[in-house]
Amino acid sequence: MKHTFEQKVYYSDTDAYGVVWHGSYLRWLEMGRVEYCEKLGLNLLDLEKQDIVMPVTNMNIRYKASGRLNDIVVVETWVKKITPVTVVFEQTIKNKESGKLFIQAEFEVVAIRNNGSLHRRMPEVLKNAFEKVLACPA
Repeated sequence: MKHTFEQKVYYSDTDAYGVVWHGSYLRWLEMGRVEYCEKLGLNLLDLEKQDIVMPVTNMNIRYKASGRLNDIVVVETWVKKITPVTVVFEQTIKNKESGKLFIQAEFEVVAIRNNGSLHRRMPEVLKNAFEKVLACPA
């Protein structure tokens, strides 16, 4: 299962050279992961009440091309794999009109407790949701 959303590039998203500032891509990628989780019924505030927080522990971002002011970008997010401790999200950001790839990214996330200690195993609520989408990717 993929989650997709569109985002217009505003002036505040660009840098002095008139291209999308690298931090704007990070913000959109996070929006994609959060909305993906919410689509699975994993509300981050509800998870926190269950002593589950999901920080990023590793990210690999390949900047392929630059978006520009007024572009409409398409952010796609999906789960690539899960392990007993981590979930790996794969994401892309493309130009809606041309399909040109701007960003290809992979984010590794773990589950920790509110006090910062690592869950030794992926909590069942996360494991079940992520395994379900891997079993039925469409």
